[in-house]
Order: sequence, then structure tokens, then C-alpha cells
Amino acid sequence: MIRRTRPVVGAIALLAALTAGIAFPAGAAAGEPTGESAPKVDLVLDVSGSMRAKDIDGQSRMAAAKQAFNEVLDATPEEVQLGIRTLGADYPGDDRKEGCKDTAQLYPVGPLDRTEAKTAVATLVPTGWTPIGPALLQAADDLDGGDGSKRIVLISDGEDTCAPLDPCEVAREIAAKGIGLTIDTLGLVPNAKLSRQLSCIAEATGGTYTSIEHQDELTDRVNELVDRAAEPVVTPVAVEGADACERAPELRSGLYTDRQEFGQQRWYRVDLLAGHELRASVSVAADRAVRPDHGILMRAVTLHGREIVRGEATGNGRTDVVSTGLRHPKPELDDDSGKPAAETVCLGVTTSFSADAGVKTTPGLPLELTVDVVDGPDDASDVASFGLGRGWWLLGALVVTGFLAGLVWGWLSRWRVAVWRTN
Repeated sequence: MIRRTRPVVGAIALLAALTAGIAFPAGAAAGEPTGESAPKVDLVLDVSGSMRAKDIDGQSRMAAAKQAFNEVLDATPEEVQLGIRTLGADYPGDDRKEGCKDTAQLYPVGPLDRTEAKTAVATLVPTGWTPIGPALLQAADDLDGGDGSKRIVLISDGEDTCAPLDPCEVAREIAAKGIGLTIDTLGLVPNAKLSRQLSCIAEATGGTYTSIEHQDELTDRVNELVDRAAEPVVTPVAVEGADACERAPELRSGLYTDRQEFGQQRWYRVDLLAGHELRASVSVAADRAVRPDHGILMRAVTLHGREIVRGEATGNGRTDVVSTGLRHPKPELDDDSGKPAAETVCLGVTTSFSADAGVKTTPGLPLELTVDVVDGPDDASDVASFGLGRGWWLLGALVVTGFLAGLVWGWLSRWRVAVWRTN
């Protein structure tokens, strides 16, 4: 049994890495790494009036952003189609309705003309409002089309000023569309409220949030995110778990996504051949305010309801993702008759998330499921030994070593006390 809890920053990247090298059988296998269409990145820059503040290495936030953009444009890989969108760059007035429409495509997403893009960036002057929600909606449209990776990099120095169009809700709606778009956020000299908002936006789509205080940090982080867009990715396959194993969808090795209502149980099925091992993990992200105490349980059971193995983890509100996993090896032979064995394993996922009144419960919490069927170990029963396998030998050696060390230390301590009393 595997137990672990991970922060949202690493959750999706880790699952993608685990499945990137899997060769999927024909049929209902999860999607393979994309690469036919060019990766797309839309840099969304806050150009509101607060960007005039001079608190980044002795220069204004706007000047630091321009310098970072120039260096990023020089380093952008040729295969990446890059665009730049602004928010708060054009309307200087006090009409909130007009200010919340102030988002525009400064440079269209497509093959990069570095000189033209730099010229466009040079014209920017801090001006107006901070319509983050509307800008994210438009940026998602900027990246529409193609099956390559899509990434929005949002850079802002202040929270959204255009509620009730909540940027977190916008990000959740984008994630619910299943278009594989990731939003990464960077906060320039952020406060606690901005950090919470930008973290929420990023976590809703499996992205990352980074606090920025220096110009070189901004350059390095944006370069890293643009480069990441050019890397091959695994596109998760959307599935819908059932309320019972007999109605559950059949899964093969791959990466899957689903939505799970609060306190709901979802079932999936995996066919496991003799001599193979099932490795499965699940992560559920709290993309909205939930009560601190929650947990997740993953069970592997037979078609007759007998539990084989389970993995479980609990959360305390300090992280936004709770994860667990399990392993189940199938012996090469079922019995002495020599007939090869195969079985259907039912994977059940149960959560105990709850929320206060007023918190939306739909759509359900985002769930990511990794299934990997590999060749089994030489001795399947060894792996099944509480998940430690041959690690029991190491554990036993450590216990014996600790016991002997304790005896020696105790004897030395008594001898020293005896000598001290004699003297």
C-alpha cells in the first residue's frame, strides 16, 4: 500500500511523468503524447496603473516586465507559437464597466516575429483596471484549436478588480472544458490576498503559482514555463466513473480525469492478466474552499466484492491535493492446474470532502487517475507484503542494529555513571 500527500504544484506533473513512456495497447487506452500540433503559449500581462510602482530592483514593475519579456522572446523555442495579451492597458477612466472590458491581444498567438513582438511590448504604459477574469476567458479563445499543449502565463501585481466574474471560477470553467489548457500565475511583489487568488487560478488547471520579487526571477520563470510548453505531454482521457463496479468503464494503462461529487464513490475496472502487476494512483484537488479535515480511499476489489488491497490518505487543509495509490501483483499461475489466470479488478475511489454552506458543489472536484499494468515481479507475494516487498529485510536489519546500539549505549552510560560515583 502506498500512502502519500503532495502539494498541487507537483501533482499533475508527477502523474504525467509516470505515464509519459507507456506504450498503450490499441482500443480504449489513454491518449498518447501530443506533438502533431505546435505548442501554444499566451503571455497575459497586467498593465494596470499599479505597475508604475518602483519596487523591483530599483525600477518600476512595468520596466522589469518589459525587460523580462525581451529576454523571453529571444529565448523562445522555434516550435512554440507565442502570443501576448494585456489587461488594463488602454482604458484610463473611472467607469468600472468599461475598465473591466480592457483586455486586448497585443501580439497574436502564432509563429514568433521577435522584432515585431518586442516593438509591441515597448509601447506598453501602465494605465487602468485589472480585469483578470475577462482576460483569462479571452486568452483561452486565443489558444483555441489544435491538439498541442496550451499554456497561459498570467503575470499580475494585483488582484482582480472586476468581480463578480471571479477569476477562480473562470479557471475552473476552463478546466471543466477538458481542452488541456494549463494556467500558470506569477505575482509581482504579492500580498496575501493576491497570492491566494493567483494560487487558486493556477491550481484549478493544474498549473503553478510563483511569487516574484526580482526581475531575473521573472525572466527565469517565464522562460522555464515557455520551454515546458514545448515538451511532449500526455493528454489525460476524460472518463466517467460509475456507482457500481459492474457498470464501471474499463481502463487500460494511461492517465485519466474525472469529476467527483463531495462524499461520492466512483468505480473503474481494469483487466489484469496473470504474471502482471497493477499500479494505480489517484489525486483529488480541492479547487474551492473545503473544510480542513478530509480524506481519500482507493480500494482494489474483486467482482465479488472481496477487498484485495487499499490505499488511503488524509488531508488537513495545508495542501490542496490529496493523493494515494496501491499495487496488486497477479501470480503467474492461479493454482496447481497450471491454467493461466486473469481477473477483473474493480478500483473504487471514495472521498470525504465537505464544504460550508454557500460553497458550490458542482462541478465535482477534479480527480486524476493513473493506471499502469506492468510485468509482475518474480515473487508476487513478496511485493504484496504490506507494500514493502524485500524492504522487510532492510527494516529487520535496521531494527536489530537499533536494538544492539541501544544495548551498547546503555552499558556505556551505566559504566560512566559508576566511574563518576567511584571518583
